[in-house]
Amino acid sequence: MNPADLPDAVVRAVRCAVESGELGADAVVPERVVVERTRPGGVGDYATPVAFQIAKAAGRAPGEVAGVLARRLGGEPGIESVEVTGPGFVNFLLPPPSAPRIVSEVVGQGAGLRAAAPALDLDLELRERVVRESVLRILRCQAGGDRQDGPGRFPVAPLAKRDGDVVRRYGLGAARWAMLCVPVRETPEFSERLLVQGEENEFFRVRYAHARSRALLRNAAGLGFGPEPGEVDAPALLRVLAEHRLVLEAAGHHRAPERLARYLVELADALLDFQYRVLPHGDEKPSAAHRARLALAEAAGAVLAGGLALLGIDAPEHL
Repeated sequence: MNPADLPDAVVRAVRCAVESGELGADAVVPERVVVERTRPGGVGDYATPVAFQIAKAAGRAPGEVAGVLARRLGGEPGIESVEVTGPGFVNFLLPPPSAPRIVSEVVGQGAGLRAAAPALDLDLELRERVVRESVLRILRCQAGGDRQDGPGRFPVAPLAKRDGDVVRRYGLGAARWAMLCVPVRETPEFSERLLVQGEENEFFRVRYAHARSRALLRNAAGLGFGPEPGEVDAPALLRVLAEHRLVLEAAGHHRAPERLARYLVELADALLDFQYRVLPHGDEKPSAAHRARLALAEAAGAVLAGGLALLGIDAPEHL
């Protein structure tokens, strides 16, 4: 099971428990539940506080509700184990992600990784317009590009007057990144670090990781082989890729493009660590393992390019 499938699985479990009478007729089935990665030192891979969301209407303690849901979810295909922690959190342990499945999902999404630029009121303050454009792109991406309504009203902190013309000073891409990488209620900060082409600059790292994925494909073609999905031992990169849809859903729901920006940094770092294993070394001949690693690197690059596009930032082939 992909982490992004967990919210739907939880909603199904709640619905079945209500219909069977386990949670009482007054319990309300939520349209959406929160599922997030557990914090360091926590139990399992992911957790949801859904029991707190429905306990009052069900007339039960959150821990009891969580126990009911854990029993049902424990039998769900693709979930390795379910455990209740604290006063009512439901924690999930998933099997290791499958590289062929991850690559297939990314390829299947295709153009759905991006969305057309929305037309917004040009009289909006610059940062508010940039934030709203990105949120609407993210929402449209999840709706297959068909969503036409706006993201609704939500507060956006404007740029500080002291920063002046940030687009002219830092360039459009870097300025957008600075505006989108912090929570929308916080005032973004600008510094000369945005212009540094080095690892201390997250904006550079994300775009550089995409450029490296394209370079790997070009170099592999020069060696006479191309990408072909297969099993790959790359737990860090696979885990981050598996969370792509979950991150997009949360970024859209919370009107929080900074969640996508943080995710892209994490994905870029995982890909940059992985890149050295993709191509053959020395007299080594290209093998099925190299083709599978190349396919995984290509998928990571596609997600990086799509994520940057949702933020209104280009993803260069060379950097």
